[in-house]
Amino acid sequence: MQLLNRVSFCCFMPKLYLLGGENVCKRSAMEVNERAFRDAGERPAVVVFPWARASFDGLYRKRKLLFDYFTSMGAVTVDFVEYMDSKATIEQKIAASNLIYLTGGLVSALIERLRKMEVDDLLRSYRGVIVGRSAGALALCRRCVITPRRSKQVRVVNGLGLADLTLKAHYRSRKDVYLLQFSKIEKIYAVPSRSAIVYDDRILAVIGKVYQFEGGRKTRLCSANP
Repeated sequence: MQLLNRVSFCCFMPKLYLLGGENVCKRSAMEVNERAFRDAGERPAVVVFPWARASFDGLYRKRKLLFDYFTSMGAVTVDFVEYMDSKATIEQKIAASNLIYLTGGLVSALIERLRKMEVDDLLRSYRGVIVGRSAGALALCRRCVITPRRSKQVRVVNGLGLADLTLKAHYRSRKDVYLLQFSKIEKIYAVPSRSAIVYDDRILAVIGKVYQFEGGRKTRLCSANP
């Protein structure tokens, strides 16, 4: 893990793993998840929010994949929060967990649902580890950048703000022209699949390749002296 810089955040915040993306079938970001599991206590009780789908018809298709994945890494339990769960039930599931996992999908849908059920407040007061994958990572940030495939426009969405930064997930260099232009307005952290930013109340660190766009310039984040 590469140490970037020490920062002053609020105490008693959850430790966040902002994962740029992962092929869950291939377990392509296992290193990131293993580190998150170690931070959560080696054999954590995991609760999953599969709330980023376009609709809630039927079961979350990757449920068994995630269950098998996480139990193989040592999770003592893997529970899923259903969208129809009551707030009391959601609070109970969160209270019984050591690690919360937010899946990928549609970030705007995920943010709206988390706010509607007041889960954002529960996340802010959580004392464990939160892993956000793709849309899940974007939702945890103050702002997130989306570069649509068929558009030359950069779309910016306001997130929950647990991490005070602007994030681009699934980063690929072919979108640099848009990110460079937008970075003249605000700084962007760009995270490819299989890489992550680790953000807690004391340090900001990276796993894999993470890039910073600021003032129209792109740099790869390098380690600093601890």
